[in-house]
Amino acid sequence: MENYDVIIIGAGVTGTAIARELSRYQCKVCVLEREEDVCCGTSKANSAIIHAGYDAEPGSWKARLNVRGNEMIESLSKELDFPFKRDGSLVLCLDKNAYQDLKKLYDRGIENGIKGLQILNRDEVLVMEPNVSDKVYAALYAPTAGIVCPFHMTIAFAENAYTNGVSFHFNTEVKQIERDAKGWKITTGRGEYNAKCIVNAAGVYADKIHNMVSEKKLHITPRKGEYCLLDKSAGNHVRRTIFTLPGKFGKGVLVTPTVHGNLLIGPTAVDIENKEGVNTTRDGLQQVLEKSAESVKNIPTRQVITSFAGLRAHEDGDDFVIGETENDFIDCAGIESPGLSSAPAIGEMIGNLVQKKYDLKEKTDFISTRTGMPDLNGMTIQERNELIRQNPAYGNIICRCEMVTEGEIIDAIRRPLGAKSLDGVKRRTRAGMGRCQSGFCSPKVMEILARELEKSMEEITKSGGNSRIIEGINKDVF
Repeated sequence: MENYDVIIIGAGVTGTAIARELSRYQCKVCVLEREEDVCCGTSKANSAIIHAGYDAEPGSWKARLNVRGNEMIESLSKELDFPFKRDGSLVLCLDKNAYQDLKKLYDRGIENGIKGLQILNRDEVLVMEPNVSDKVYAALYAPTAGIVCPFHMTIAFAENAYTNGVSFHFNTEVKQIERDAKGWKITTGRGEYNAKCIVNAAGVYADKIHNMVSEKKLHITPRKGEYCLLDKSAGNHVRRTIFTLPGKFGKGVLVTPTVHGNLLIGPTAVDIENKEGVNTTRDGLQQVLEKSAESVKNIPTRQVITSFAGLRAHEDGDDFVIGETENDFIDCAGIESPGLSSAPAIGEMIGNLVQKKYDLKEKTDFISTRTGMPDLNGMTIQERNELIRQNPAYGNIICRCEMVTEGEIIDAIRRPLGAKSLDGVKRRTRAGMGRCQSGFCSPKVMEILARELEKSMEEITKSGGNSRIIEGINKDVF
């Protein structure tokens, strides 16, 4: 049985942000994750938006933590070397009769403390975004909104936490939690763990974890959102994130550029029962296409290269459930939108809570920075040539769509908490995320994974578990 001061359940963006904050202190911390890698749940399938914070009810956790997270994100992106762009957002009012709803959103944003909010008239909006709907009457402009790579953000938190001494245990699903003389005993599919304190950051399963220890039950509904991702040739169709006025189920279908140059449209919002229900549907994707066309005209939908769905953890109280709900048990539950935006602030809040409760001392050797993989596309020709001279693997293109090299894939595998599957490589390097969606590069990426991990090709998976790609290969060929 392994003993820890703090055990965090869940290695999504919330759990890893908390782990990074706790790694500042002299305490023994580990993260338990049921999947084979970080960023395998809600954190891998969302809108990748850093919201300004005008939508949430003033005084709610969503409002407070969104605004604080937005303030933190730019400096964090520099410290931890992940892509972020503060490109701003527009909430469109397409009907003069709905103008008062737009004004209420502006007033709420001012009350939440958001800087730079403006209501623009039709002409001002069209100057900024010529491709928005001809029906636009006015818009709320939030210059502090931004876009981020949720994969790289989560991985950056995790790598930095790991560098500072946090342990990560993957393929480790929590089965039972009970009190014992040392605090908590956690039974998993891979053994038992002891902890003085538990932090529950289990996404759509946070209610299941909470209900193992508390008589005050939580209920989380998975809210499915479907998306379409367009090729980089469509990436400049809009320059900012475009919303319509929010409704009962959230902020509606948006149209946004991504930090990697694509165009993203979605999501839908459908409450389901299945916590693993991330399949796309014909009706859902049709709704994405139709709704996005209401706010932005002439979207080149023939450039859609893939579709996907993600689940948001909607708690019945419609707010984050944050704090010590049982003695030595801290909840971070119901972390739906704006959860990605709020993650840095949630990490800071929980880090402070645990530090004060257990009187933790700061480390003198805490490493606050992290360097990501070389960005070959951002280098000059001279810089690339020098890198290739030092390591010829950086001159061997594996993924032609995204121009990802063998050197980058090797780096992704060898890094702290490195990639162990095709999806792990994809999240770290974008190999397989381009126009052909890994149609050409996957066999070569599998070969590199097999070589680096010292496994057979049959053991290489798409996303861990039983997701093997091939069986019964000819040993004379491979």
